[in-house]
Amino acid sequence: MRRLMPSLGAALLGGLVVLPAATAVAQQATVSDTIVTGTRIPTPAERVPASITVLTRRDIEERGYQTLAEALTAVPGLRIAQLGGPGQQASVFLRGTNSRHTLVLLDGVPLNDPSEPNAAFNFGNELLFDVERIEVLRGPASALYGSAALGGVVNLVTRRAPPDRAFVPYGELAGGTQRTVRAGAGATGTVGAFDYLLSAQSFSTRGFNATAQRLPDTGERDGLRGVFTTARLGWTPVEGTRVEGLLRWRQNNFGLDSVPRDDPNYSAEDRRWYGQVRGETRLFDGAWTTGLRLAATEDRRRFVNGRDSLSASTADDLFIGTRTTLDWGNTVRLPGAGALTDGALGFGVTHSFEEVRSASGSPFFRTTVDATQHNTGGYATLQYRLLERLDMTAGLRHDATTGFTDETTWRLGAVLAVPEVGSRVRASGGTGFAAPSLFQRFGIIGSTFRGNPDLRPERSIGWEVGAETDFPAFGRPAFATTSATYFQSRIRDLINFNAGFNTLNNVDRARIQGVELGLTLRPAAWFETTAAWTVTGAFDDATGQRLPRRPEHVVSVTARVVPVPRVVVAPTVLFTGRSPEGAFASYNDQGVAFTYPRSNPPGTVVNVTATWQALDRAALFLEARNLGNSRFEPANGFSTPGRSVLVGTRFAL
Repeated sequence: MRRLMPSLGAALLGGLVVLPAATAVAQQATVSDTIVTGTRIPTPAERVPASITVLTRRDIEERGYQTLAEALTAVPGLRIAQLGGPGQQASVFLRGTNSRHTLVLLDGVPLNDPSEPNAAFNFGNELLFDVERIEVLRGPASALYGSAALGGVVNLVTRRAPPDRAFVPYGELAGGTQRTVRAGAGATGTVGAFDYLLSAQSFSTRGFNATAQRLPDTGERDGLRGVFTTARLGWTPVEGTRVEGLLRWRQNNFGLDSVPRDDPNYSAEDRRWYGQVRGETRLFDGAWTTGLRLAATEDRRRFVNGRDSLSASTADDLFIGTRTTLDWGNTVRLPGAGALTDGALGFGVTHSFEEVRSASGSPFFRTTVDATQHNTGGYATLQYRLLERLDMTAGLRHDATTGFTDETTWRLGAVLAVPEVGSRVRASGGTGFAAPSLFQRFGIIGSTFRGNPDLRPERSIGWEVGAETDFPAFGRPAFATTSATYFQSRIRDLINFNAGFNTLNNVDRARIQGVELGLTLRPAAWFETTAAWTVTGAFDDATGQRLPRRPEHVVSVTARVVPVPRVVVAPTVLFTGRSPEGAFASYNDQGVAFTYPRSNPPGTVVNVTATWQALDRAALFLEARNLGNSRFEPANGFSTPGRSVLVGTRFAL
């Protein structure tokens, strides 16, 4: 890796093209071609100075994505490590950063659970029936979104009502192997000045035994029963003014796999309430848009384990985390000045209140948190276009959290369009931070461990440079798009246990560099394929050791094939290279006992989804997963779920 990275970086700076700022995907007519996540100001995708991948509703359906974790598997620079099937813990490592360094938003509101010990997000819990679009921003974005956006941001955008129809019902019904049943129904529309959305989905599966086959054969299937409901009501009394409210509820019940010996009656319930009310209006002939939002989330996770033949011990663990957010945001369109055009200023203030109540573990070694904290952040962003081809942005933010040092972050970026050769060159840099979680500051474990209220935020500085180029051939203006992005970051003040394991300190540092390479081919209207190869070097800066669960190589190949009219076939091949394992393993491996960190071997998973648009508003689909029945372990001891097939129908009347 040490030899490979400089050569790839030199090749990039020598003139290779860079990974697309937005993955080349065809979008539905109802989806805007603007991006909000990258700048907080609606901006055309090709003019955003950041590495952003956009997955549309069409992508979700044609590729058969069921969970958020599954949808993100082919995103360049992003690695998913899931401990089993749907519902099980799924962690994201975005550009080599820790799993707690990715901020997840729903319509711009943070979803990360404050009661999770590291304030990380479980990507295996989210179903996608009510999601219109997923935007993934790679790179430090704390200047835009504050804490936890050290590695990047994932923004889920819910479905929107069509402006010209009063009633649009839609739904799906599917079933398949492992006793899997997936059903969803919804309706949306616009009636006069009002619009609405009602959506519900249920998902159940018997699941798989995700415990690796090389371990003692005590595993059993761990299934999932999940329910999602979403409701939105919007009012647009006059053009440019809107008020809306959104409620979303999710509950998942599932069994848990564990290693080295799978527990037969270890189960969990994970549910979340989410709600927001927001209003927005345009002032001064639309030059100034201002909006106010009040949002709240409550996460409640319960884990129960009863006595069984393996152990007489029991557990009843409860985690409750709430967050209330008040956000005032503004966008002011600025006048041009000579060669400068398309100016915009964004600014606002966000205040949040977080509370955690949790208790877990045995009575003799109980882990508890009972704490609250306030955070207030103010931000400003500025963007302009020079000579109709150079887009420049700058951002600055200051966050103040009760009990520890304030944090100021910044971000700069530019995109240069070179239409003469069909290229776009992009460069950006900035800083990020992740505030310590409430467990890290105030957690208690028995009489031996106390959190450290004086912890500092984890901090990073990073930059990237790259470009993408479209190549015409055979009468097609974009027959091929080649791309590459070089990124680098340094992280300091990482939080870890002290030598006595009785508290936490800011003791670690990391250095990360990598390259994201991409190639998209469009030889015909009926065929398009994209290959992405990410090379990552993530190291402990003190020891030089590779960071766990960050594979050096990750490759994805996706395609969209239309062999005959109204039929779409979407295959996906995912290769994950070898990665070190940071979790300690203590069990027999093929008869040999060991207690030391292991590497996760490489693995390949092949999926395919086929859709037949049988009628104008009704389709039949088949989703096949892990066709080769790979036993690849994304995390030590946990295998990829086995081969499965789901057949169903989808309609939108």
